[in-house]
Amino acid sequence: MNITILGAGNMARGIGTRLVAGGNSLTLVSRDPEDGAALAAELQAVARNGATVQAVSFGSPLRDDMVILAVPYTAEAEIIQQYHAQLPGKILVNITNPLNATYDGLATPPGSSDAEEIARMVPQGTRVVKAFNTTFARTLVAGTVAGQPLDVFIAGDDAAAKATISQLVEAGGLHAIDVGPLSRA
Repeated sequence: MNITILGAGNMARGIGTRLVAGGNSLTLVSRDPEDGAALAAELQAVARNGATVQAVSFGSPLRDDMVILAVPYTAEAEIIQQYHAQLPGKILVNITNPLNATYDGLATPPGSSDAEEIARMVPQGTRVVKAFNTTFARTLVAGTVAGQPLDVFIAGDDAAAKATISQLVEAGGLHAIDVGPLSRA
C-alpha cells in the first residue's frame, strides 16, 4: 500500500516506522524540506519488503489513496484548505488530540470532536478516520508495550470504518487504533 503522511514530526516518525516495517511505501509531506528528507532517510533504513520512502514539500500533489494528517490541531484547517480539491476519494486519517493553548482542555466546540470538525471541512467523498491519538510516537517506533507487541483496538460500529482499519492492519500491522463512525462519503 502507498500512504502519504502530512507532517514530519514525532508522530509521523512513529506511524511511518510501523508502515515501512510492514512493507508499505510512504510519502512524507513537510513544510521543511530538511526535516522531511532527514525523516525519510531514517525511515528508509527500517523499511522492509521493498518499501520506499520519499519526502516532498508542502503543496506537492497527493498521489496516495490514504493520507495521514499528522500535524498540530491549529494547522489542520489550513492544510485541509490547501488540499481540499485533492481529497475526494481519499481516506483521511486524523491523529490529533485538539488541546487548547494551555493544555488543560479541548479546543473543539462542546459536543463535537476534532474528527467531526474535519469531516465537516472536507469535500464529499472523503472518508475521515480517527486513529493513533491514544498512543505515543515512541511506542509506535518501538512496536511494543512492556515487551509485548502492540495490539489493535477498534472502537465504533461503522462497517466502512472497520473495513478501512482492516486495510490498514493488513497493509502494515498498524496498531493502537481508535476509530469512530466519522466517514463522509
